[in-house]
Amino acid sequence: MFDSLSERLGGIFDGLTRRGVLKEQDVDVAIREIRVAMLEADVALPVVRDFIAKVKPATLGREVLRSVTPGQMVVKIVHDELVGMLGDDSAAGVSLAATAPVPILLVGLQGSGKTTTAAKLGLRLKTRDKKKVLMASLDLYRPAAQQQLAVLGEQAELATLPIVDGQQPVDIATRAIQAGRLGGYDVVILDTAGRLHVDEMLMDEVAAVRSVAEPHEILLVADAMTGQDAVTVASSFNERVGLTGIVLTRVDGDARGGAALSMRAVTGCPIKMIGVGEKLDEFEDFHPERIANRILGMGDVVSLVEKVSETVEAEQAEKLAKKLKKGEMDLNDLADQLDQLQKMGGLGGLMGMLPGVAKAQRQMAEANIDEGMIRRQRAILFSMTADERQSPKVIQASRKRRIASGSGTSVQDVNKLLKQFQMMNKMMKKVGKMGNKGLMRHGLPGMPPGFG
Repeated sequence: MFDSLSERLGGIFDGLTRRGVLKEQDVDVAIREIRVAMLEADVALPVVRDFIAKVKPATLGREVLRSVTPGQMVVKIVHDELVGMLGDDSAAGVSLAATAPVPILLVGLQGSGKTTTAAKLGLRLKTRDKKKVLMASLDLYRPAAQQQLAVLGEQAELATLPIVDGQQPVDIATRAIQAGRLGGYDVVILDTAGRLHVDEMLMDEVAAVRSVAEPHEILLVADAMTGQDAVTVASSFNERVGLTGIVLTRVDGDARGGAALSMRAVTGCPIKMIGVGEKLDEFEDFHPERIANRILGMGDVVSLVEKVSETVEAEQAEKLAKKLKKGEMDLNDLADQLDQLQKMGGLGGLMGMLPGVAKAQRQMAEANIDEGMIRRQRAILFSMTADERQSPKVIQASRKRRIASGSGTSVQDVNKLLKQFQMMNKMMKKVGKMGNKGLMRHGLPGMPPGFG
């Protein structure tokens, strides 16, 4: 998400920060380029106009042009205005500040990902907030919609309201709230039906459910891939039913990100959550400042740390650190690292949170480092026996041929992985002897082979 905008803005700001002194014409050119970049990213024209109207006077101010680092001052101004456009961090995530069971109503068009979002939200509330969650499907129109939620509930180990044939959405909502009270649930998530387009029947149904359930949160689930159509849908729902927030899905497939930048500005509703992948745990709070940092290539180290803390167990990390220091890491440890890397969103997701991401990604592309390499390395590792992973020295020619055949790779690929692993162990042994200074000199330990 925001890849194209981030790349364009990165190029603009690189040109500004390299200049020791800025003239008004330099800033004017940069502002025009920012305007074009935002329009190409599918940001709504009124939003772009408003953004430029705020940024331009500030960037042409005397304090900027006479600043010691005028280019950096311009970047800061653009950053602050981006944060203002996206909202503030206080709105991130859903609010549960109400009497249990807290009703959360999900609305949106058909195909926007409401049912999957219900399961993702439920799983997040269960695992992170330790809440007891009940989900209920009010969709009587899409074939097997209620069954789909039940299946997702089983996968996420979440309770779903039993299906009763013939009940209307309002009756289901009433029954769900009652079941929530009787069952001691903290949260009740109501997944409403969608349509292919906004119509009166849909709005009337949502309004009826809202009056019965009295939801604490009314969240519009919108597909980021639909661009400005998503903004139009958000405006329609907000006018008719009064939204408290927006959940954007499929943001991992939207390189432009214009919908996210436009939605809050047009509707006034905060974006609360974003779906960043197909898996049920690929769901994040929307933090405007962190998103603005990512757009401007400043990275998002806070989110990275949060992801690491969620996926890496402290005991396991401590055990690995001791092994690394002694240079005693085996291939089982490497396999664990690759698994953790994938859980954190793969190499692309990890790099997207690091400062200077654009340059780093270009370097990766030049070095032919891609997600496919990680998959091949995992395939090689899991084609080995437990003894081979524990004692790589036993892997001779015949075993290499078997591993290559089992993993769908070549003997050369197996040799390359083993050689890189051996070099990494040697390096870490040296670093361990040198202490912290050696650590800083040689870089981050424990990166998979090919990334050091």
